[in-house]
Amino acid sequence: MTNPPHTAPPPDLTAPQAPHTPTPLPTPLPSAWRRMRMWAAAHAVDDLYQGLVPACVPYFVLDRGYSYVAASGLTLAAALGSSVPQPLVGLAVDRRPLRRLAAAGVALAGLGLGLSGLFSSYAAVWTLILLSGLGVAMFHPAAGKAAREAAGDSTTAMSIFAAGGSVGFFLAPVLATPVLVSMGVGATALFIPPALLTAVVLLRHRPPAAASAKAARAGTDRWNPFLVLTGVEIVRSVAFFGVLTFIELYWIRHLHSGRAVAGTALACFLIGGVAGTLLGGRIADRIGMVRTVQLGSALAVPALLALRVTPGPYAPLLLAVLAGIALNIPFAVLIKLGQDYLPTRPGTAAGVTLGLAVSIGGLIAPVLGLAAEAYGPQGVFAILCGVPVAALALGLFLSEPDSPEQDSPAQDSAEQDSF
Repeated sequence: MTNPPHTAPPPDLTAPQAPHTPTPLPTPLPSAWRRMRMWAAAHAVDDLYQGLVPACVPYFVLDRGYSYVAASGLTLAAALGSSVPQPLVGLAVDRRPLRRLAAAGVALAGLGLGLSGLFSSYAAVWTLILLSGLGVAMFHPAAGKAAREAAGDSTTAMSIFAAGGSVGFFLAPVLATPVLVSMGVGATALFIPPALLTAVVLLRHRPPAAASAKAARAGTDRWNPFLVLTGVEIVRSVAFFGVLTFIELYWIRHLHSGRAVAGTALACFLIGGVAGTLLGGRIADRIGMVRTVQLGSALAVPALLALRVTPGPYAPLLLAVLAGIALNIPFAVLIKLGQDYLPTRPGTAAGVTLGLAVSIGGLIAPVLGLAAEAYGPQGVFAILCGVPVAALALGLFLSEPDSPEQDSPAQDSAEQDSF
């Protein structure tokens, strides 16, 4: 006789059931653009005032009768105000939660530049432009630190913040020239409202102190590679500001173009700079930051060389775009890499890479003026062809930072798709 097969008793549906807790799904991170759009827009407004200084200087000469020496003194005031204090501001940002500093900086940058056209005293104008530069110095370290907290470890996101500054610098002459031509230098006051509006937005959306403390990064500061990186940024800045300063004269005096075509060449170079900044972030998220810096330096040499040897006023316009792209591919990458080298000092790193190193490049531009006096703008461009070689050589001594916390592969993919 066989035993009946064993069957499990039916479940007791009247017994209390343990509550089912669903596994929470990870919250998707907003796209790079959504995270960075406020800081990119603020950076554009802030650097608009940096670009407005050289755009306004000719009108101080025409309307106020300033000499060329006095006019160059205004440029020097802006450079001193924006370059020297930035590392010190960065140190302060790293030590204290100065969450209102970025808003105060952009407001001061706009007020100083905007009010400068309303005064006839040279001392007052010089002081106001110095204060405008100081506002820029206050903005960059604080905004650079906050932008990095929003970007996480995404170089693509950080490139959006950096590109905002390039856009602002590009828009300065575009907006200023028609206004100042029609209304005179006193029309600088019309540029005050964007700064105040941006300051209000930053104050309303500033991160709470707890969030800033939570975003603080741990690690060991690596000063040796950071100093090498600073050298790379200085060399890149020298090449960039050299082209920026002399490209119109090169088109007019060497390529024998009209002023309109020369202005187009400048616009092409600046548009290429914006594109290169964004492109550099995407490349770095794929091949690494150090290799991207080296790639940009390597591409800058043939781009500048082709720009120098190509004849005619129209064919080199495309090469101006390519030169802007190549020179700016490392820009955002250097900002993020600097903060990775100094993980406990993101404000200091931003103050150096966004401020001091960039400003030194601008301060060296008058040295290239001596070469222009002796050999013409074509001589300057011949020199600039070799400048990125120094950046490429220094780039060989860079190394990838000590494994910071990485975004998940899904997040990286989502950012690339959503940007």
